[in-house]
Amino acid sequence: MGKTRKIAASLLAASMVLSLAACSGSKDSKGASPAPTNANPSESAASTAPSLNPDEPGWKGDTTPITFDWYLNFSWFPNKWGVDKTSQYVTKKTGVSVNFIVPAGNENEKLNTMIASGKLPDFITLGWWEDAVKKMIEGDLVLPLNELADQYDPYFFKVADAAKRGWYTQEDGNVYGYPNSSASAADYEKYGEYFTSNQTFVVRKDMYEAIGSPDMSTPEGFLNALKAAKEKFPDIDGQPIIPIGMNEFGEVGNSSLEGYLQNFLAIPQEKDGKLYDRSTDPEYIKWLKVFRQANQDGLLAKDIFIDKRAQMEEKIAQGRYFAMLFQRTDFANQNISLYQKDPNKVYIAVDGPKNASSAQPTLAGPSISGWTVTLISKDVKDKKRAIQFLSYLLSEEGNKDLYLGEKGVSYDTIDGKDQFKPEVLELMNKDRSAFDKEFGSSYTFWMMQDTNMILQWAPPSVEPSKQLEDWTKGKSVSMSQFDNISPTGNSEEGVAANKMAQLWGKALPKLLMAKSDEDFDKIWSKYQDDIKAAGKDKVDTYKQAAYETNLKKLNAAK
Repeated sequence: MGKTRKIAASLLAASMVLSLAACSGSKDSKGASPAPTNANPSESAASTAPSLNPDEPGWKGDTTPITFDWYLNFSWFPNKWGVDKTSQYVTKKTGVSVNFIVPAGNENEKLNTMIASGKLPDFITLGWWEDAVKKMIEGDLVLPLNELADQYDPYFFKVADAAKRGWYTQEDGNVYGYPNSSASAADYEKYGEYFTSNQTFVVRKDMYEAIGSPDMSTPEGFLNALKAAKEKFPDIDGQPIIPIGMNEFGEVGNSSLEGYLQNFLAIPQEKDGKLYDRSTDPEYIKWLKVFRQANQDGLLAKDIFIDKRAQMEEKIAQGRYFAMLFQRTDFANQNISLYQKDPNKVYIAVDGPKNASSAQPTLAGPSISGWTVTLISKDVKDKKRAIQFLSYLLSEEGNKDLYLGEKGVSYDTIDGKDQFKPEVLELMNKDRSAFDKEFGSSYTFWMMQDTNMILQWAPPSVEPSKQLEDWTKGKSVSMSQFDNISPTGNSEEGVAANKMAQLWGKALPKLLMAKSDEDFDKIWSKYQDDIKAAGKDKVDTYKQAAYETNLKKLNAAK
């Protein structure tokens, strides 16, 4: 089925790695090795330095101006470096400016084109699950972070979590990417009570209450509520209501109707040590048929099959969706705007689809894989400054700078605690876009954010975000052991997995548009035959082995 997509702690975050003893292959990860004789002239300082101090941030040794090109594989990212006070402060402090490169259209097309060219920008940030990660590593297009740290900045090993380095250590002993928004087993022990999920089922408060605040956790209740909302509110400010919204449909499916829905139905991912194919679970198939029935009843608007992120955000801001199976942080700005205009027209979390036993959802909490990974290109213009800047960003100092901004400007020590100034916090809670442009702190630049570390500076949640966040507490679990188990790349299993994903992307809309449950069953049966022919058995074998390897890596760090 479709690949796992954004999970825990994304955006602002929502959503969302374990120690092997060594992360640098044959090199000593804790010490420094001399720079190679063919080091670039711009990196001569590393070559002539008699030693490197693993306890001292390397970036402090050179704060001359430099600009790095940083590719973000997220077409929706709106911000520019140097416009706001926080990024200006970081540049003044470190000498580093950033030129963000964001795809204008299809992310995969843009990234694949760059990979095919053999030349990448200095930094690359993308979802950890993306096939491109493996392509870049196998194509020798990115540099091992541990080797860069050995040569230029051993401070990296002090600030980069050993468990997360271990999780991302490849078969060659090297670490090529480092995650943001990541949570190890130790993080769960320390911060678990504060962890939330980004996965929510939401409804527009005024509409929901107007139709009697019905139970939408059963198939009948779900369909009846959608019908009642459409009948009572056929138009929203002259535009037709969209009864149910979800993530956008793509070539490999729709994440809202895959793992997301399966989590709400509390379908297990393994049974007795063996991976369980959740897509074949009777509860899941039953609910897919519920969505099929919704389409037959005119409750799945055409918009949801064709809209991209920009169109969805516009329609959320207009309050045109009655309900959404959607990640809460991805519509935070729009929800704040709705709340400011009328608190009753805000989106709130309620119980969504449940299994027949009404079990609590098992929602994706923070995982050790995190949300995104950042890699450094082999073509990076200055290796030394690049690894030093990366070390700074993932350190506590860097996280504090990017989250709180500059002291006296966006934050101060108030009542003995470093926290946002009242007027800054007020702007953040009232107009997030304006806050991002003026101050640029608090998750604006989330590439290396440590969401656990940030808890010490984070203000208490306020409405409308608080209700959504609180609803997920107690329902969030770690799913780290199931991360990164799908084969990728050009291996036999990777090709088969990609073919299967494409088949699912074509089958899902057909299933939803089937004229009857009988037609659904025929399409489903053909899909099962197609994926078996594409190599499902070999993919399952690969995933089982990868899952068992994950368990060993997780246990090794305990």
